[in-house]
Amino acid sequence: MVTYQLEPALSVDEFVAVLVRSSLAERRPVGDIATIQAMLKNADVIVTARIEGVLVGVSRAITDFAYCTYLSDLAVDEAQQRCGIGRELIRRTHESAGLHTMLILLAAPKAQAYYPHIGMAKHESCWTISRQSRVP
Repeated sequence: MVTYQLEPALSVDEFVAVLVRSSLAERRPVGDIATIQAMLKNADVIVTARIEGVLVGVSRAITDFAYCTYLSDLAVDEAQQRCGIGRELIRRTHESAGLHTMLILLAAPKAQAYYPHIGMAKHESCWTISRQSRVP
């Protein structure tokens, strides 16, 4: 049985562990603990999925609670994928931020086929500016 909850105080260690088990760690700075801490501290919505207390999924979003919600991380342990956990994390994240907001995300290359499968629409007008390197 999966237990979902809002978990704003999610630990860095648990977050990194599920990123690794989901393969999202390939695109996240898991070796930079200060950045991971800031990612968690500054998130507006963190929803977790646990099985018998073990973290198996997480969504992390930034929102204004009025117009838009950016779902910046969706990670589900590879051993638990294809069980509806990702879909439920997205639903609960959107619900927590407000269904009147537009939910936005940038898909990881490996996950691009997943989002249309759960009813999300592809948007052709996404533009980005890459992160700038930190000055030591």
